[in-house]
Amino acid sequence: MAAKKAGAKKGAKKGAAKKSSKKAAKKSSAKKAPKRAKKAKKSGAKRTPNAAFMKPMTPSAQLSAVVGTTPLPRTEVTKKLWAYIKRKGLQDSKNRRNINADDNLKPVFGGKSQVSMFEMTKLVNKHLKG
Repeated sequence: MAAKKAGAKKGAKKGAAKKSSKKAAKKSSAKKAPKRAKKAKKSGAKRTPNAAFMKPMTPSAQLSAVVGTTPLPRTEVTKKLWAYIKRKGLQDSKNRRNINADDNLKPVFGGKSQVSMFEMTKLVNKHLKG
């Protein structure tokens, strides 16, 4: 009888080892990132523009050579600037993210001959006065 109890204990240990390894496997797979639910868009609702972007800003003398002298919202300044860049073909041919400055844009870009499109918006904001 003592042999049966010892065998039962060994089997119990093996079973416990298997269970713990299964639990470990379940825990590792349970740590996956939760899926994010997509927000449903409302079909009839339109986005309201941010008032700070829609406030007319006066361009500096250097920037007015490109976009004009009338006060414009920042969004319109960016649109006119991109229209000027496309019209003059100032985007770099190899890396389209870079803008090559011409004589009108060099003072706006702080004397740089080439800037990235992300840096361009930062430099242009310095030339806008509220």
